[in-house]
Amino acid sequence: VKHHSPQPGLNPVLVETPPRPLPKGLDPPLHSLFSGPHGQAHWSDDYPDCGGQAQSPIDIQTKSVQHDPALPPIEPQGYRGPEDGAFTLLNNGHTVAMSLPPSMILRGLPQTYAAVQLHFHWGSRGQAGGSEHQVNGEAFPAELHIVHYNSESYANVSEAKQQTDGLAVLGILIEVGDVANPAYDNILNRLKNIQYAGQKVSIPPFDVHELLPGQLGHYFRYNGSLTTPPCSQNVLWTVFRQRARISASQVLAGVWAGSENSLPVPLVDNYRAPQLLNQRLVFSSFPVGECIGPRRPGWGVAAGPGEGRTGPPLAFKREKTGCSLRHNDPSL
Repeated sequence: VKHHSPQPGLNPVLVETPPRPLPKGLDPPLHSLFSGPHGQAHWSDDYPDCGGQAQSPIDIQTKSVQHDPALPPIEPQGYRGPEDGAFTLLNNGHTVAMSLPPSMILRGLPQTYAAVQLHFHWGSRGQAGGSEHQVNGEAFPAELHIVHYNSESYANVSEAKQQTDGLAVLGILIEVGDVANPAYDNILNRLKNIQYAGQKVSIPPFDVHELLPGQLGHYFRYNGSLTTPPCSQNVLWTVFRQRARISASQVLAGVWAGSENSLPVPLVDNYRAPQLLNQRLVFSSFPVGECIGPRRPGWGVAAGPGEGRTGPPLAFKREKTGCSLRHNDPSL
């Protein structure tokens, strides 16, 4: 498995406290959802779907992807100016999640989907990886998921999540570069207010569309599941080919898995390992190997999945018969 080199900007500055007797008045820490005796290897003991044949995330192997030219660009509507007041950002002990209003909808899918929430998965200091999905064995420092339900067919998310076509999730792979991403500051700057599980903070409305990559017409599509229990196998996944980028100064750090009255345990490595594809097909909305140009000054995009990371030090050269990619960095 290939990984991007460890990214200090995404990794917590906190060190897990070694086991010791709890001081009087402190509660035991929450067990880890992702490792240990209650971790992902044991989820299927209590949640049978977690051992199913259509689980997520996956390692997207581009040599096996099928191009489907009929797949349209993703069309978020209501993302730029949410009308339902402030967002709520919550530390639920396993991730940080922000509620989204149903006025934010998604078109370009088989049905219309309404937003529910977004949340993050990330790694830990000194360790490569953190994203849930991989591309050709390559993991990224973090991943953003934006969860939607099928509002065309079902009245609410509680009803939709019980149905085979109930959910759709956008997956945005995140990497670290030199340029700050102001949209992510709306969330990351408030993590200090939700250090402990159960804490939440209000966030004024902002342009959620800016959290997305610029090229919404290039993505991978497959049928899968939720990546945490109950692992329901009713998710239509859209994983964007272009990554979002934040700077090393923008951190997913300083949050804890336990409550304020528990033994401090940093909230890190909250990602599930890639699952077997089994007999599923993965489709792409673009011909694999096609390249697309940078979307803003100083930013670039990968010329082909698995061929490198976005932005400098990649250099693009347009050829008569397509695009070639020259790597200036020998480590790529």
